[in-house]
Amino acid sequence: MKRRTTARDYPRTARLNTLVREILGDELERIGDERLELVTLTTVVVDGDLKRAVAYYDHSLGEDAEESIQAAFTALRPRLQSAVGRQAKVKRTPELRFEADGVLRNAERIEQVLRGLQGPDGTLPSSPDPED
Repeated sequence: MKRRTTARDYPRTARLNTLVREILGDELERIGDERLELVTLTTVVVDGDLKRAVAYYDHSLGEDAEESIQAAFTALRPRLQSAVGRQAKVKRTPELRFEADGVLRNAERIEQVLRGLQGPDGTLPSSPDPED
């Protein structure tokens, strides 16, 4: 029999990370800023002391759009932080910071490099045995 997961099984900061990400996502949808239309919040990391929260995002707009995206987040930060304070019901509202999430782009680069190393049969070349 599968045991039901309760809030106690899920650490407070993990719950708060998820909650803040949901609040920010909902608020960004309501705002509808066209600079952020193709931006996705990937994760939010709230400090244990609730002083700061970093919201990581990804986008498919190319490197040229990064400055515009950061400008939009800077302009909207007070409104987004206010929404978090109102909806999260925590004693301290964390100061929001927005950063590009490089994990997906790095994974794509690694995949491209690996594809470039593949031989005609689709396999990677074997590395020389250091004991030979």
